Parts: sequence; C-alpha cells; structure tokens
Amino acid sequence: MKAGFSLFNRSELLFLVILIGLIFIVLPFGLDIFRLNLVGKYLTYAFVALGLVLCWGSGGILSLGQGLFFGLGGYCMAMFLKLEASTPEATKIQSTPGIPDFMDWNQITELPWFWEPFHSLPFTLLAIIAVPTFFAFIIGLAMFTRRVGGVYFAIITQAFAAILTILIIGQQGYTGGVNGITDLRTLLGWDIRTDDAKYVLYFVNGGLLIACLLLAQFIRQCKLGRLLVAMRDQEDRVRFSGYNVANLKIFVFCLAAAISAIGGAMFTLQVGFMSPSFVGIVPSIEMVIYCAVGGRLSLFGAIYGTLLVNYAKTVFSEVLPEVWLFAMGALFIGVVMAFPNGIAGLYQTYLEPKVRRLLEVGGKEPDPVDTSSIAARPAE
Repeated sequence: MKAGFSLFNRSELLFLVILIGLIFIVLPFGLDIFRLNLVGKYLTYAFVALGLVLCWGSGGILSLGQGLFFGLGGYCMAMFLKLEASTPEATKIQSTPGIPDFMDWNQITELPWFWEPFHSLPFTLLAIIAVPTFFAFIIGLAMFTRRVGGVYFAIITQAFAAILTILIIGQQGYTGGVNGITDLRTLLGWDIRTDDAKYVLYFVNGGLLIACLLLAQFIRQCKLGRLLVAMRDQEDRVRFSGYNVANLKIFVFCLAAAISAIGGAMFTLQVGFMSPSFVGIVPSIEMVIYCAVGGRLSLFGAIYGTLLVNYAKTVFSEVLPEVWLFAMGALFIGVVMAFPNGIAGLYQTYLEPKVRRLLEVGGKEPDPVDTSSIAARPAE
C-alpha cells in the first residue's frame, strides 16, 4: 500500500460518521418498529445504488437491469427460508407434505433438484453471491468482449430483467409465479417476524451496507478505481495503453451484481417475501433513479439519495395517493435538471469548499495579515 494512502478525505469521513450515526443511533431510537423496518427496506435498495456508483459512475456502464441481480439474491434466500417453513410437520395437510405450498397447488409431487441444495444455509449464503455474479459474468463476457456498450448495453440488461420476470411468472410451480415466495417465518428456527428479530436484521443490514461502502471506496481509491475512471472518460486510450478493457468492465459489472444481491437477500429477510415485482424493468429503473438523484459519482450520495427518494415515495403515496407517481416523476425531473450530478454534486459545488475550509482551520477563520508594518517599511 502506498505511503499516504487514505480511504476518505476529511469531508468524506465526516459524512461516514453522520451516516453511521443516522443508521445505528438516530433512526433506531427515533422511529417505531414499523417505520424502522421500512427504512431497513430502503437501505436494501442502497446496496444496488452503491453497485451502480461503481458500475455507472466510475466505469461508465449504465445497467438498467440491476433488479435482475437484486431479485436473484432475494430468491436464493427465499428458497432457503421457504424450505425451512415447509417441513413435513408444517405441511401435513398438503397432498404432498414436505414441499412448498405453491408446488403442492400445482400438482408437483417431488422437490425439484435445483431446490435441494437450498436446505443448507452455507450453500445459500454462497449462492446469494455466486448465482448473480455468474449471470453477470455471462452477460458481461457476451457483451463486453464484442465491445457492446452505451445505450445498447443498457437496453440489453433491461431485456434480461424482463426475461427473468417472465420466466419466474411462467414457471409458477417452481417459483411461486406472480405471487412470489411468501410466508417466510424462521431462519434456523429463529422467528424473523418478531419485533426483536426486525431490530437485529435492521442492524445486520446496516452493518453490511457500511462494509460494502468501505469495499467500494477502497476500489475507487486504488489503481483499479483510477483505471475505471480512465476507461469511462477515454476507453480507447486505456485499451491502447495495454489494459484489457473488457476484463475491467466484466469485473466491475460482476462486483455491482454481487453487492446488489446482498441487498436482495436482506430485503427477503426483513420484508418476509420475494416476488417478481422486484426483478423487472420498473424496479430496475427506479434503482437507477436512486443513484441519479443522490449522485452517480458519490457513494454517500447514492445512499442518501435512496433514502430521500423512498421517503418521498412513501409520503406521496400516503398523502397524495392519486398523484404520487406524478409527484415522484416531478421530483426526479426537477433534481436532474437543476442538479445534473445529484445531491452530492450540489454539496460538492456549494458546501464542500466551506466545510473543507472549516475543517482545515479548526472551525476558525485565519487571522488577517497585518500589513501596516510592511507599508511603513522604507523601500530598499
């Protein structure tokens, strides 16, 4: 590691402290369990926004299909939880006990082979990362080695999200169909529906989010991060310098998929179900909006933007249920038109210089230079 390497500058460190205080102190003590669980759901979307900052903000790769990876991670966790809730004793009223209820309703009499490994929690935790990363690798290998990028890549990722949604709905007997996988109750015998469990899961979710933030910041600060920015701005120059641009794109795309999948798994644990409504085109575009409003060049902006947009979405849907979609659209258009770099760009332009100045002088303005003696001194 280079001498003088610093993960955060002073203003970023201040934002990290504020974020940790907000997640672990202010919100848990200031909100009831229902609202806190709602914030926990918002924070699961922030994982996707972090991945988009790396993929889109640093690497210049706009993906409109991140819901694909969010959903895959969520479905992997949901399969484990559903199998735990589908013991022969719990499903003895079914015609085929020991299998998920939606399989029994669709006249499936034996657990499919690809469900069997999800009896194991270690395998499930591995699959949450491995399955979305594998799909991201296949997509990236097929696209980036052929130099497919820009709007074409964005549309293709959107198409993959739509394909997975159609596949989940069409294979109702194996996936739960349009209703998804529901009635998830316990994790290794621990009831995840209680208030105490919701508190624990909220803190675990917050801890994982901070860990992913630190990982993303480390990547941005090291040589790989500088290569990603160079690739975003001058791809041909990076290629002519001897670097394999396709491999760089595949790596950051897979990393963004893995981070998104962690958010999907935590969503399943906190909300108690997973359905195709969180996989398709609409949720994928909403996730891009979170990143754009917060600032696609800022990790902290992505998290704060996710919280702000989802809070506004909740408020508008409660206060203005008839027009909340229009209100959300107006919020997004207004922020993007007024602040192209999002909330983080607004901060960096107007507030960061002042904050940095205060941090450098310890909160005091520097003393003015006394020029009277200089003026009175005779010229030599």
